[in-house]
Amino acid sequence: MRFVPYRSAPLVVTLCAMRPTVRCLVWDLDDTLWQEGVPLPSAVHTLHALDRRGILHAATGRGDHTPALDRHGLGELYLARRFGSHRAPAAVRDLAAALDCPVGLVAFLSGDPVALAEVSSVLPDVRCYPASTVERLPELADFTPAVVLPADRERRQVTRAEQRRGAAEEEHAGTPASFVASLGLELEIRPAEREDLPVAPFLRSGGRMFDTLELCGRHAENGQEVVAASLRDRFGPYGVVGLAVLRGEGTSTALELLVSERVLSLGAAEAFVGHLVARSLGTGRRLVVEFELTTANRALLLLLRFSGFSIAARPAGRMTLAVDPLIPPARRRSPIRVLGEGVRPMRRRR
Repeated sequence: MRFVPYRSAPLVVTLCAMRPTVRCLVWDLDDTLWQEGVPLPSAVHTLHALDRRGILHAATGRGDHTPALDRHGLGELYLARRFGSHRAPAAVRDLAAALDCPVGLVAFLSGDPVALAEVSSVLPDVRCYPASTVERLPELADFTPAVVLPADRERRQVTRAEQRRGAAEEEHAGTPASFVASLGLELEIRPAEREDLPVAPFLRSGGRMFDTLELCGRHAENGQEVVAASLRDRFGPYGVVGLAVLRGEGTSTALELLVSERVLSLGAAEAFVGHLVARSLGTGRRLVVEFELTTANRALLLLLRFSGFSIAARPAGRMTLAVDPLIPPARRRSPIRVLGEGVRPMRRRR
């Protein structure tokens, strides 16, 4: 896929007129999904439409709806459930916490006016909708993201994988290292696509942060490339966990690295850096990183040092780290299988 620099007229946004899109919809299943024991077609349509946009579903109700959900093939769509004699505000709060979702990004759908009033009173940031609106929810701005990316469409799968992974870790009788080894981790390293780039602001860097448009522009510049790393295991995907901007400079390759802090303990970031180091040294080039140390990225500095980078210079407020082609780092054993054939080698600039 080719990247082109972004050129457009200035975008003027009135922030006071906007609010974030809903990330989680809590269904009161007692009177929103069913009609005489059968799912309402309009409700099923809304379920799937919002799921494709990356909006997660959770369920509450007085009775246990699990058997009926499974019988009609809808159980996989509801990632968290709280059935029983819970008050609606407590159930909504618990479900939001279970999915790690701020209450300001939660909506509540119910046919019970009392439940709607209670949630609205106790949790004023939660957006409440009566059951009669279920068919129209996909048309509302609260449920319509400006852009739906592949990562959004995979949000349910990623969340479900995290739930299964967490449950398996709690049951694992061995050491943390043996649990990681049992995951069957695979790291795919490939040329980045435009859809990978919005994750950039959520990754740790060695200095400056990139936004999506800047990364697109950097990719379009001659002699530069943006590389993405995606992780998955036997439970499912983690999504994009790393980005790297590589630029040829004489006999060196300048690296700007962004990695997910949540997978540092799995060794994925180390495998990503190790692959980039081996690829650069394989072409006889020196790999160089300009690093600005902060409290937040100290773990990233340790990762680079363990990956063979030494301090080559210390300009004011920064440091230059490099891997010497004449002193390549020793290979380290890793439980991660790296798939990286799709990344092209860096071209030398003439």
